[in-house]
Amino acid sequence: MKRIFEIDPWLVQSHELHPQEMRLQESLTAIGNGYMGMRGNFEEGYSGDHLQGTYLGGVWFPDKTRVGWWKNGYPQYFGKAINAPSFIGIGIRINGEKVDLATGKFRDFRIALDMHQGLLTRTFIYEVESTTVRLTFRRFLSNEIKEAGLIEVVAQVLSGQASIDFAATLDGNVSNEDSNYDERFWQPVEEDAQAQNIQLITKANPYQVPRFTVLLKQALRLNGKPVQTTNETASGLATARVSTTLNAGQSVTLEKDVIVLTSRDVAPDKQPQTATALMTQLQTESFDQRLARHTAIWASRWAQSDVVIDGDDAAQQGIRFNIAQLFMTYYGEDKRLNVGPKGFTGEKYGGATYWDTEAYVVPMYLAVTPPSVTRALLEYRHDQLPGAYHNAQQQGLKGALFPMVTFNGIECHNEWEITFEEIHRNAAVAFAIYQYTAYTGDESYVNHDGMEVLIGISRFWLIGSTFPSARGAT
Repeated sequence: MKRIFEIDPWLVQSHELHPQEMRLQESLTAIGNGYMGMRGNFEEGYSGDHLQGTYLGGVWFPDKTRVGWWKNGYPQYFGKAINAPSFIGIGIRINGEKVDLATGKFRDFRIALDMHQGLLTRTFIYEVESTTVRLTFRRFLSNEIKEAGLIEVVAQVLSGQASIDFAATLDGNVSNEDSNYDERFWQPVEEDAQAQNIQLITKANPYQVPRFTVLLKQALRLNGKPVQTTNETASGLATARVSTTLNAGQSVTLEKDVIVLTSRDVAPDKQPQTATALMTQLQTESFDQRLARHTAIWASRWAQSDVVIDGDDAAQQGIRFNIAQLFMTYYGEDKRLNVGPKGFTGEKYGGATYWDTEAYVVPMYLAVTPPSVTRALLEYRHDQLPGAYHNAQQQGLKGALFPMVTFNGIECHNEWEITFEEIHRNAAVAFAIYQYTAYTGDESYVNHDGMEVLIGISRFWLIGSTFPSARGAT
């Protein structure tokens, strides 16, 4: 088994940079808060091989499926959670040299994901001729204010004199590695240099899937206080620059606060003022104060969910890592969302909902979270019941066929044999209803919305029978 991180019960940590394993490192240090997530990319950028990735829950695109043949009921598109505009960028120059761990001289590297609190920390000493600077990065996606991302950079000069230039960016010029024909899915709408906003919309699609509009807003603080920045914009890009000069023994702390809004929650024309209000709220407290609130939420979750394994630190680390990543992906706050197989760690599986939720995730959530978290997963399937009836009709069948892969209830997997031969997922959905009811003793779901789901599934299994449509379905 490949291991690039040290064994620790609560940390995913390494004191080495592994350029040949950068993508694995980025996946294993991904963070999220259910609303959004990002890979363990470097704020200052990295010119070596890696995969830049930020993802927003429920924001996706129906990409055209490329096949050389067609079969009955084949999905029109392959849904994928597209790489979202990036907001982690803080380019750094020291005495004119761009900080880049792929090309520059550095030592004492450390990266650590603290699973207590979903906090990613990274530090190293960077050398530019006779000047050495220790850079320390901390970032988290808030569980308190779901739209907020917070990043802190501390630059401490150890020797020499350092002229340090920071360039904080919001960048909508992103792409997916798994896109067809090298497509880009985002189109710029507006850039506001004064307000440090960018707004983008997904490109048009022919499948009657609503387009998504996102707005990102950033604000900087230097040593805890608002700072005057030099702002500039380009198409889909906003940059705020600030510079300082430090002598040996001096340090500076830059805080970058970010608000991310999507049209799933806020209408595009309301996004600028909503982002301003949330930023004002966010900046009433410091990075450390917000981190304390965020950590308190994690503490309450761990108090109910922690699994303790004595005598095997590797197994202890592994079980906590899996719990932490699941909770960073989903904790039931939004029943429109579900659990993608890779969470917010990358593009694989398209970020969509699979039947694995009912087969594997529901039992875990039942055991270690409040019942409302699992109940939201069941309601997700009921709300998409019309799509399940549509899937069956595409095959000329009765009843409801829940999708192998979906964002909205409509099947969007790009392999026919998997999509329409592995129909066991209907049984998984029904079994999840049974598990929830038996474990919690709550019969309110199975006696109402859950009954409609079970009726639709039963009608599908009774292939050839004629039944009237279920309420709300066609």
